[in-house]
Amino acid sequence: MTVNVIPTATLSVYPSVVAPGNTSTLTWLSTNAASCTASDGWSGTLPSSGTQVTSAVSTTTSYSLICTGPGGTSMVASATLTVSSVSMSLAPQNAALTLNRTQQFTATVPGGGAATWTVDGIANGNASVGTITATGLYTAGGAGVHTIAATSVANSTQSASASAAVTDLAGVYTYHNDAARDGANTQEYALTPGNVNTTSFGKLASCAVDGAIYGQPLWVANVTLSGAKHNVVFVTTQHDSLFAFDGDSNTCVLLWSISLIDTTHGGTSGEIPVPSTSVGSGAGDIQPEVGVNGTPVIDAASGTLYVVAKSIDSTLSTFYQRLHAIDITNGVEKSGSPVLIAGSFPGTGSGGSTVAFSPKQQNQRPGLALVNGTVFVSWGSHEDASPWYGWIMGYVYSNGAWTQTAVFNSAPNVGGGGIWMGGGAPSVDASNHLYFLTGNGGFDANSVGLPNDDYGDSLLQANTSLNITSYFTPSDELADDQSDRDFGSGGAAVLADLPAGNTVTHALVCGGKDGTLYVLNRDLLGGFGDSAAVQTIALGYGLFSTSAIWNNYLFAAGSGGPLTSYQLNTSTVQFTRATSSSHAYGFPGSTPSVSAAGTQNGVVWALDTHSYCTRQSSACGPVVLHAYDATNLSSELWNSSLNAGDAAGFAVKFSVPTVANGRVYVGTRGNNTGGADGSTSTPGELEIYGLKP
Repeated sequence: MTVNVIPTATLSVYPSVVAPGNTSTLTWLSTNAASCTASDGWSGTLPSSGTQVTSAVSTTTSYSLICTGPGGTSMVASATLTVSSVSMSLAPQNAALTLNRTQQFTATVPGGGAATWTVDGIANGNASVGTITATGLYTAGGAGVHTIAATSVANSTQSASASAAVTDLAGVYTYHNDAARDGANTQEYALTPGNVNTTSFGKLASCAVDGAIYGQPLWVANVTLSGAKHNVVFVTTQHDSLFAFDGDSNTCVLLWSISLIDTTHGGTSGEIPVPSTSVGSGAGDIQPEVGVNGTPVIDAASGTLYVVAKSIDSTLSTFYQRLHAIDITNGVEKSGSPVLIAGSFPGTGSGGSTVAFSPKQQNQRPGLALVNGTVFVSWGSHEDASPWYGWIMGYVYSNGAWTQTAVFNSAPNVGGGGIWMGGGAPSVDASNHLYFLTGNGGFDANSVGLPNDDYGDSLLQANTSLNITSYFTPSDELADDQSDRDFGSGGAAVLADLPAGNTVTHALVCGGKDGTLYVLNRDLLGGFGDSAAVQTIALGYGLFSTSAIWNNYLFAAGSGGPLTSYQLNTSTVQFTRATSSSHAYGFPGSTPSVSAAGTQNGVVWALDTHSYCTRQSSACGPVVLHAYDATNLSSELWNSSLNAGDAAGFAVKFSVPTVANGRVYVGTRGNNTGGADGSTSTPGELEIYGLKP
């Protein structure tokens, strides 16, 4: 009997994909073969096993191995070497994440096949830098910028990398980032002066809402909604609504929205936002309606958003202002909320009259402040329509009920003294003192007799009971009052702490319409007169905004002037002018925000809102977002007018950008030009900017 021995043959090439002009290595193995020969790109009689380097190839090449057994039976093995000029790639190239969140990275391997993964050079990563699976699913580790790398299994010379910027920022819970109102997010790792440019950065989405967005957008990381975590951005509208959007989406994912004046949120049947013609003096300062005007505040511990909504009944005769406590996970009003705002304050003049709060006359323009569970709400006027006062009230929500804890009136005997601060919020120091500015109104606080509790055109320091503990009033207070040059038009005082041992360790910066920045000692405000100031800076342009402080730089943009930085000498507690933008910001100037990774990679963001569309505005057009290198404002990195696709909705006066987790959020009035809320297709819009996918 004849036995036909069948041979075996295998052939492989590694790497299987090479660039033009490169070589690879063939590896073969045979059994039961009398002889093996090679063809199709290589030749000769071969031993039963071995390796051989191919010649340089310029096109895809196939190789064959023919092995013949003693009985004449042959087996053929083949391998293909692919020639490709395509390099390995990784997507996305830049990812911004919050702690413990995941990002799917996808490796495109030339010729196909699997990849191995590293994080900061560590195979599969670890808890410190973040971990990554065999399929490229990254789970964020510690804060900072981490390098994600993938390497082809088939060809170790093929690899690609990407960046994952992980922030430990828990949230932007309040106006201008924090209670100091310094406007700085120093936990921003994705956005840098190197990648904020027309190539890498731009508008990602425009999210339509039902009214103009006057308050600053707020942002909270890792909110659990319906069992899933989201980074959420919250915006309020003048149509008395509150919207929650997914902050990471490029397509405007609405998580929930509510009306703050329907019956489930404390309203009476038929209530509507206040038509702008129903308040003020007819100047059209706010158009077309007044609803939520001031920036809310969020209590992260309880997951509660506090916000004031203004409304009117269907007969346009009864006005309401309510303070709401909203669950940030679903928009549900918390039990026992809202509270209808009311209050009174005694005068000390000869008449001894008591002033009652008017929900019609008082404009809730400033942002809310939260101090150890107490929500502080402030008010100014609608277009100086008499009578008006500066009010601030404290409320605590606890155990399903609201309690009013304190009431203050800045000018109870003479009127005026509105607290509006260009939309700013009272700042708060480590001792829980509140700082806020007042506008035009009588001043008699330095009088030896009564009344002596009228604080027009002043900066006030108050404790949480709203007792005035110190104050500063500029020397030109009377001229300010008589000439409508509100000292309190500028934003809330910006606080800065200096090294111990200085003559001043607790500084404060503020200013108003007269164009002077005052640097003050919080421990000794000084009362009446400029001589009490640590420094006065002639900005030269009226302030209707809150300055920002980062890395010992102060940033300010007055009405009609450039964005200017001043560098602080911490030893002398004196600021000196550093750099300025070439762009001038029309009325009302700009409230800048700063993003940075600690003291590095500072970017200053500022909105040009001069085309804000109401009757007082000289124009109507898109708000323009500008970005600058924080160390040199003459170096503009980018602005939203450079590319048509980056254009934002129409401007809102006093609006402030919010920067968080690689995104910049800007509130606008959509395409509304000041007419009735439904007169155009988009009465309000949230713009989301970030690194391009």
